[in-house]
Amino acid sequence: MEHFEIPTDDIKRAQAFYKEVLGFDYEPWGDDMGVIRQPEGKGINGDLHERGATPHPTVVFTVDNIEETVAAAVANGGSQLGEIQALTETSRWVYIKDSEGNIVGLYDDTE
Repeated sequence: MEHFEIPTDDIKRAQAFYKEVLGFDYEPWGDDMGVIRQPEGKGINGDLHERGATPHPTVVFTVDNIEETVAAAVANGGSQLGEIQALTETSRWVYIKDSEGNIVGLYDDTE
């Protein structure tokens, strides 16, 4: 099963960040963990959990428009890392840092 895990220092702050930036829904699994789901059954699902033994996620999100998503990330306490890079003639990627200091990738394809 495809899955991602994102460590946090503040679950509620991370929940708000991923809802505002990527539209994720959140379902708590106790006080220190919860599942996040992409809207409309898109992509894979994962969890937010308290930072511990796995301090860094490995995940890339497909988005409709990288520039808009980067702007939303910055507006919600994140930052852009480096320039948006072409992958193919129609696809691009960039890394962002989220509200928790995690580095995640963004990818879009205009094809």
